Amino acid sequence: MELAHSLLLNEEAYNQLGEFQKAEFIFEWLQFLEKLLPVTSRADIRENQKKLVEQLTSLLNNSPGPPTRRLIAKNLAVLYSTGETFSVYQTIDKCNELIRSKDDSPSYLPTKLAAVVCLGYLYKKLGRILGNSFTDTVGNVLKAMKNAESQGRYEIMLSLQNILNGLGAAAIPCHRDIYKAARSCLTDRSMAVRCAAAKCLLELQNEAVFMWSTDLDSVVTLCFKSFEGSNYDVRLAVSKLLGTVLARALTSKETTASTRHNFRRISLEEVMELLGTGFLRGSCGFLRASGDMLKGTSSVSRDVRVGVTQAYVVFVSTLGAQWLERNFSAFLSHILDLVSQSHPKAIQSQMDAIGCRRCVSFILRATVGGLLGEKAQIAAAKEICQAIWKLKKVVDAAVSDSNLETRNSTTDVTASQHVLVCALQELGSLVHGLGTTAAPLLQDSSTGVLEAVISVILHPSISVRLTAAWCLRCIAVALPSYMSLLLDRCIERLSALKSSPEAVTGYSFAVAALLGAVKHCTLGIPHGKGKVIMTVAEDLLCSASQNSRISLQRTQAGWLLIAALMTLGPAVVQHHLPRMLLLWKCIFPSSPKDLETEKTRGDSFTWQVTLEGRAGALCAIKSFVSHCAGLLMDEVVQRLLPPLPSAVDLLTQLSSIYKSYGNSIKTSSMVYRHKLYELLAVLPPKTYEGSFCAVLKELVADLTVPDSQIDASTFLLPALCHENDLLLLGPLLLQETDHRFIEEQLLLGNSIAGGSLEYDPYSIYEKVAKGDSVPKPLPPVFSVLRAATRLFGVTFSHVAESHRLQVLEQLLNSIKQTKGSRQQIVQLNVVSAFSTSLKHLANCKGSLGPEEVRRCALTLVMGALESNNPLLRCAAAECLARLARVVSDSAFTAGLAQVSFDKLKSARDVVSRTGHSLALGCLYRYLGGIGSTQHLNACVGILYTLSQDSTSPDVQAWALHSLSLIVDLAGPLYHVHVEPTLSLVLMLLLTVPPAYAEVHQSLGRCLNALITTLGPELQGSSTTVSGLRTSCLLGCAVMQDNPDCLVQAQAISCLQQLHMFAPRHVNLSNLVNLCSSYLLLRRAVVACLLQLVQREAAEVSEYAVALAKESREDFTPDVNIREIGLEGALLGLLDKELDQRLCQDIKETLTHMLTSMAVEKLSFWLKLCKDVLAASADFNTVASVDTTQDEETAKVDDASVLTSDSDERFHPFSNPRWSTRVFAAECVCKIISQCENAGSAHFDITLAQERKQRDSRDDFLVLHLADLIRMAFMAATDHSDQLRLSGLQTLLIIVRKFAAVPEPEFPGHVILEQYQANVGAALRPAFAPETPPDVTAKACQVCSAWIASGVVSDLNDLRRVHQLLVSSLVKVQAGKEAQSQQYNESTSTMEILAVLKAWAEVYIVAVEKQKNQSDAHNHCLKIASFAEESYRDVTSSASGLLDLVQADLGTLSKLWLAALQDFALLTLPSEYASQLPVEGGTFYTAETIENARPHYYNSWALILYATALWLTSTGFIIVDPDEGVTNLSRPVTPTTMCQDSSTRPLVKSPEDVNTDRFHLILGISVEFLCSPRSDAAMENIIACLHALQALFDVPWPRSKIGGDQELGVELLNVLHRLILTRESPDIQLAALEVVRLILFAAQEHVKEKRRSAEVDDGAAEKETLPEFGEGKDTGGLVPGKSLVFATLELCVCILVRQLPQLNPKLTCSPAVQSGKHLLLSEDGSRLVAAALVILSDVPAICSPEGSVSVLPTILYLIIGVLKETAVKLQDGQLPLTVAASLQALKGLLSSPMARAEKSRTAWTDLLRSALVTVLDCWDQVDGLLQELDEVSLLTAITVFVMSTSPEVTTVECLQKRCIEKFKMTLDSKDPLVQYKCYQLLHSIFQHPNKTVSYPYIHSLAPSIVGKLQETEKAKPENAAELQVIQEGIKVVTALTATAEEEHRAHLVACLLPILISFLLDENALVSATNSAKNLHEFALQNMMQIGPQYSSVFKKLMASSPTMKARLESAVKGNQESIKVKTAKHAKNPGKSSSIQLKTNFL
Repeated sequence: MELAHSLLLNEEAYNQLGEFQKAEFIFEWLQFLEKLLPVTSRADIRENQKKLVEQLTSLLNNSPGPPTRRLIAKNLAVLYSTGETFSVYQTIDKCNELIRSKDDSPSYLPTKLAAVVCLGYLYKKLGRILGNSFTDTVGNVLKAMKNAESQGRYEIMLSLQNILNGLGAAAIPCHRDIYKAARSCLTDRSMAVRCAAAKCLLELQNEAVFMWSTDLDSVVTLCFKSFEGSNYDVRLAVSKLLGTVLARALTSKETTASTRHNFRRISLEEVMELLGTGFLRGSCGFLRASGDMLKGTSSVSRDVRVGVTQAYVVFVSTLGAQWLERNFSAFLSHILDLVSQSHPKAIQSQMDAIGCRRCVSFILRATVGGLLGEKAQIAAAKEICQAIWKLKKVVDAAVSDSNLETRNSTTDVTASQHVLVCALQELGSLVHGLGTTAAPLLQDSSTGVLEAVISVILHPSISVRLTAAWCLRCIAVALPSYMSLLLDRCIERLSALKSSPEAVTGYSFAVAALLGAVKHCTLGIPHGKGKVIMTVAEDLLCSASQNSRISLQRTQAGWLLIAALMTLGPAVVQHHLPRMLLLWKCIFPSSPKDLETEKTRGDSFTWQVTLEGRAGALCAIKSFVSHCAGLLMDEVVQRLLPPLPSAVDLLTQLSSIYKSYGNSIKTSSMVYRHKLYELLAVLPPKTYEGSFCAVLKELVADLTVPDSQIDASTFLLPALCHENDLLLLGPLLLQETDHRFIEEQLLLGNSIAGGSLEYDPYSIYEKVAKGDSVPKPLPPVFSVLRAATRLFGVTFSHVAESHRLQVLEQLLNSIKQTKGSRQQIVQLNVVSAFSTSLKHLANCKGSLGPEEVRRCALTLVMGALESNNPLLRCAAAECLARLARVVSDSAFTAGLAQVSFDKLKSARDVVSRTGHSLALGCLYRYLGGIGSTQHLNACVGILYTLSQDSTSPDVQAWALHSLSLIVDLAGPLYHVHVEPTLSLVLMLLLTVPPAYAEVHQSLGRCLNALITTLGPELQGSSTTVSGLRTSCLLGCAVMQDNPDCLVQAQAISCLQQLHMFAPRHVNLSNLVNLCSSYLLLRRAVVACLLQLVQREAAEVSEYAVALAKESREDFTPDVNIREIGLEGALLGLLDKELDQRLCQDIKETLTHMLTSMAVEKLSFWLKLCKDVLAASADFNTVASVDTTQDEETAKVDDASVLTSDSDERFHPFSNPRWSTRVFAAECVCKIISQCENAGSAHFDITLAQERKQRDSRDDFLVLHLADLIRMAFMAATDHSDQLRLSGLQTLLIIVRKFAAVPEPEFPGHVILEQYQANVGAALRPAFAPETPPDVTAKACQVCSAWIASGVVSDLNDLRRVHQLLVSSLVKVQAGKEAQSQQYNESTSTMEILAVLKAWAEVYIVAVEKQKNQSDAHNHCLKIASFAEESYRDVTSSASGLLDLVQADLGTLSKLWLAALQDFALLTLPSEYASQLPVEGGTFYTAETIENARPHYYNSWALILYATALWLTSTGFIIVDPDEGVTNLSRPVTPTTMCQDSSTRPLVKSPEDVNTDRFHLILGISVEFLCSPRSDAAMENIIACLHALQALFDVPWPRSKIGGDQELGVELLNVLHRLILTRESPDIQLAALEVVRLILFAAQEHVKEKRRSAEVDDGAAEKETLPEFGEGKDTGGLVPGKSLVFATLELCVCILVRQLPQLNPKLTCSPAVQSGKHLLLSEDGSRLVAAALVILSDVPAICSPEGSVSVLPTILYLIIGVLKETAVKLQDGQLPLTVAASLQALKGLLSSPMARAEKSRTAWTDLLRSALVTVLDCWDQVDGLLQELDEVSLLTAITVFVMSTSPEVTTVECLQKRCIEKFKMTLDSKDPLVQYKCYQLLHSIFQHPNKTVSYPYIHSLAPSIVGKLQETEKAKPENAAELQVIQEGIKVVTALTATAEEEHRAHLVACLLPILISFLLDENALVSATNSAKNLHEFALQNMMQIGPQYSSVFKKLMASSPTMKARLESAVKGNQESIKVKTAKHAKNPGKSSSIQLKTNFL
């Protein structure tokens, strides 16, 4: 194929190829040429032009296929337009010649067609250059059309369209001729020709004025004719023509003078009149309103009506939204008039009426719902409301005038019914779409929307009453605040007007509809409403028999209400269950005898009432079973069952009752049947086992003896076919299109127009399938059939196998006995029922039964497989496959396949060939590639043959579809067939005419399956693979050029697949067509984009813009990709699109683009979001505070209002819907989180400004803060509640992320501070009384975040926001009584808890700030960056914040405790439910307990922490009786809620109150921490741990936990488990802190006991004291009971997790090499340090024996950590873990237990071993590993020496080794190490016990002195060496001080010469280095001190050495002045004692 890539055709290569490859080669070359020509230079083209033209024209004679001929034509046209044009006439002549040719053979046809196509493209491209030649051409082409067949007519029409396009006005001479030709084609037999003619005429009307002036009427009539018998594509094309022509006629100005004399302006009324005629009278037109019209026999054919409906929509869309706004009232009155009584023909039957209503609804939805923005929609809703009021007046007048002429009044009343239905539906849909933005509409009293809707609830027509109820439901879903109000109003009217039949049904419908809507409203309705409704329903049922006039209505209404009540779910229903079950029991006779007596009594009316009532009861129970599955306990089921047999008995008697009373009970008996079947289908089959036979008998009768000749295939079968197979039936079963709503009625055959509410009022409360569309239940006949097939499926799969055989035989017989169309209907019902039963059998893994049953089943299915109805064939093929699956026997399956093979070989008729070929594919689908390759080969062979049968496109389509299934499921087995299949597919793509769209669609599916099969192999580079890849790409290219949109969609999904597997080879240039009129194509484009942007978002986005700039016309008429990019275009599409799935995909695409590009294109994205959000700002008229920062940063007051810039300049988004704006607000949040991951500069203004100056292309979020705030503000103050929630969420995120960003220009302030006015203004509306609770709750969260963030330090400024919280708190205190009865009680729980949580957060922050300050004060730290005054500021703000809270703390603490108590009750397991308080808790009611739970879970943690903080701040003060009751810690909390005054003392002692509170907090914490759900938020766990820390921070709770060991152990175990399951370091550290406090509590307890014991025993001997602490006398610790054991477990867990080498089991394994040091992370180090602190405290709570048993473990761990982490760091710092382990060691060694008599010897032994371990560390170091830090180890030795009793370390061998180590270290080359070593020795030398210190002094002092003496020669080079010398001097000086008298003189005599050697004389001093100078000064000082102390020695020395003396004197002289100063200073600062020094050493 690479050879095809050249400018000229490579003929050599071409001639070597086979026939089919030639076609492929040519196509590839032409494709390449098409891309190449536009970019080739003119010179090159002219050089090769002659040869190229020859090659291209010679191809015309090669009978090219449709795609090839189009490419030849395109290339020729481009060639001539860029090259020379002189030879073009020859080409045109040649084409004309080919067309004139007399050869009519089929083989010559493609050549003729190619010539036609060529002419079209040449004229299109070259246009007027070709001069007048076009008249001959057009004449010639038109002549050829006279005897052309359909393909020819199709191509000629398209060619003429191209010619007209190219010539424009020049073609006027031919217009009439073309018009005539196109007229005849517009009513052609072939649908493709009609489409082409419509396109041609659409092109023609651009220039042909007569079409929309003089000939307008005839054009219109022609279009109506064209609609007759049309298909979807024709309707789409012709309606576009009709709508455009009429819009043109309406808007055109008089154009040319020539037409002026016969040109008349046409008015809107006339245009509407024309369209209306078509809608009402169809194509018989206005001229021939002949006899049949008068006789009233003609009915408009449905396809004309549907076509006209679409034309209306095109007409309005062409004129645009603004036109619609201006002319809406005229338009509305015309549209509604279509279904009014002025045209009785249109609505003479119910079918017609339903069809017309659907059309009218569709017109209104598509125009009002699709084109108008929110503002205009509200205006439209007002207009519709006016229309309803007008009609209402008519009805009222008619009803009141009923005494005049009765006939007249009834017609008037029914006349308005259809108009009202349409108006109400549109009003409902409008409000539903507007959501809460419709609030102003409903508040506008002049319009009176609610009054209007409620007033028509009493309309005499049932369909109006139902639609009005539906409209109320839409209003309630859109505006949840109206839900309760509407319910109350309807219930109240229902009770008041109980005696009017209309009122009873109307208001009960309304209540039922509203109840059904409750599940769509998150805020719900008050719980008490259920009770009211139940009472009303009971009342209606009980009073039904009192008045026979309305008994039917009351019965129906009562059961309807009960059934609707069930949708509220178990929580509500369980309270009414007993009453409902009682009513259920009473409505059926209790025994068969009663039923018999019933039959003998009564008349047709009583039977009607009885059946209606029982149907209602069945419906209510079905509703109960479907919505309250949770309540179906055994006992309830037992009570449900008894009436069932009686219900089934009545079912069997129905036919005899019907015989007795005739037609009057026909409908009610049908409804009864339907409802019973539906109920049985949802009940478990076990429950009615006894009635199986009776039920099956009835079902068989229903299926085989249909009442009417109605073909229900379109309802029953689609559900039974596989969705992919339905594509085969294309137009028969609509794929999803935008027009599905009206197109549906064309499928259903003439007997029915589709579903409608009045067929089954019970469906009004059910869930709707899609969005806001009205439920459309089918007529009873169909509903019964559908229910019967479903129930048959269930029962048949549960009866005995013998019984199955009887049933199947019976079904087969009934098919045999019927004939003709009747037979087909029975067959259809039977197959659908049987298929359903097979599905059930497959699901429950059942078997079908013995051979006979299989045989019967097979006969049944095979019969259907050859039915004339394609839908039935499709279902039968699926049924066959299900049968094979249930039997699951390979021989049986092979037999089935064989039957199909034989049939396909012999049969010649289309029906059996299509049926059996699909059967093969279906078998494959279920049995995954039947296994054998031989079988596969046979299948493929047969299907190949069938797919080439060009005589029948149907056979081709079905065979190819089947092939695609096999390719898909055969998997790797198919590889051998891939190449031939691909060739076949390509060949067919290149040859099948485009008119056969269904074949192309099947080809597309095949190609898709092949690409999937090849999969990743497509990336390969071998020749075969690249050949396959090219073929796939070629196939896609052919499909993309296909005129059929579904084929284009297939092409896109194929390309998408290819792109997934081989992205480098796919060029996706022509994808960005976002506004096709076909929904499926738009879906395919967006789905493909979604895949692309996941991989390469930036490229896609750039590419789209580049493409938009290149191409002249824009993709989307109203979206400018060049300016707003692909992202903007997608956002625009999202706003217009109504299809849910597509919107979801667009959102995901945008989200992917945002995540990968938002940071790079920050300004762009923010501007997009801002445009969308700001577009609605003018509509809001809410205060919008301007957020620009002036130089002075003037603070804007909250109230100042600045309108947003609503000037009339171009705005990319006009009035976006609220859902789009919500999405934009969510995008803003996502952008912020993306920037957060991208780097800190986004949140640091100084850094951002710096980097922006460096590179202006950089962009940072913080620079857009003003915009962010503005967007959040606009969203938070909108009308739409959803948008307000999103806005507040955005604000919350902004506050959290930017709170800490400082303002560089005003140090000490933060950047957000200047926006406080905006934040205040955004929050205030959310606290208004009418705001929904969820908005207020979210606002509380923002308030607390704002106050807690510390942005505002000035308390007066904070007060604004604080005031909002205070106002909420007042509302909370008002309690349950004051709650509004608008929403469910749980919403007030949500609001109250949100308020309490917000306060808790503020209080926690205030306390933490104060704590931090007090810490800061204690340390007297002056923070460097803060100036003095700002420091004071901060202090005041924190204490101020606390003061703000303090005022309400009394109230808050009570409320907090009450909330915690509620929470504690709600967390009890279900078995304690009986113990819960009957009336609920403080903030929740008993009935709404389930709804309240999540709100408590959401807020308890912070409330718990705040409560713990409050309790600790009061210190749990316990009162001493003699102090009086002054200090009582707060009044008693509302714990009273669950206490009887009788059971408890009225006043609890403070001790009891405290204990209760302590246990409440501890209980909640332990319960939560025991098993935090895996999704529990980190914040909750941490808050809970902090609460425990706060609790144990004060003595009283510590005494509780210290005294109760079991409690302590339990808590430790819980914390241990928490540490094991949560990896977060924060959680683990917090948990360790709690452990430390528990241990501390235990220590206090032990100390207290020891102290009291000592005090009690007083004089008694110490020995007799009982031992306190764990381990008593034996030292044993019991796991599970021992606090020590639990603590150790926990610490080991932390240590081993961080340092696995500590685990002895591991250390032996080769995986862990000992001695390999790890540097822990910072968090890890902190954890280890915390654990070590705890470890060192453990012995304190043990008895001496106990301490001995734990000591080895503790020592092992502490020394282990030391050993593992003692590594040298660069800066000589000690690692945190080392410091901690040394500190812990010190704590441990100085433990009193080491000295206690009972444990002393054991301790000594163990400590010696530990010391040995430390010493051994040295010997293990390998040279290779990181150096061990000797200093840490030396320090450890020093700790041993200093802290233990002498007997530990004075053992000869140990002491010797220690001294060795010191000696080694002294010789270290590293001055730092030496320095530390000196320090350590300094402390050892001063040890009070001589036995310890002397050996060290003897061994080490000489070498120290020696080292100092050496210094005389080598002066210190740097500061480090200097330090070492200074430290050495200090050590020697100290030694001198401690030495005994007789040795002292020696030492001084050693020391003085050294010091003097350091001194410098005056001259040397000037030139000396820094270190030398410092050393000099240091020596002088020391001399000055030592000289006077030991004067005698000093004098002696000076006398003996004159040089020294001289040196000293000169130094003293030189420094006289400075010395004075220095000695004065020095006197104030005596040397620090060594013990402190040691401590600071490793803290």
